Amino acid sequence: MVTRKEDTPQRRANRKYEEKNKEKRKAKCGNFQTMIPRELFDEINAFLKENGMTKVDFIRDGYEALKHKSDNESK
Repeated sequence: MVTRKEDTPQRRANRKYEEKNKEKRKAKCGNFQTMIPRELFDEINAFLKENGMTKVDFIRDGYEALKHKSDNESK
């Protein structure tokens, strides 16, 4: 069983904020929560650093490229 740390004013404020805004954040953002092999992870991170990209940029650009490819193949 998980035990909570001692309540402090900041922890109470954080929990209250989390409870109040949880649904709003869920509606606004998403998370894939996936695992990839460490080698591939390191390779991707090196690529991102070298090209000055964020992971969000990487996902968005990859999605757009695959969507474009799919659109061209279906024509």
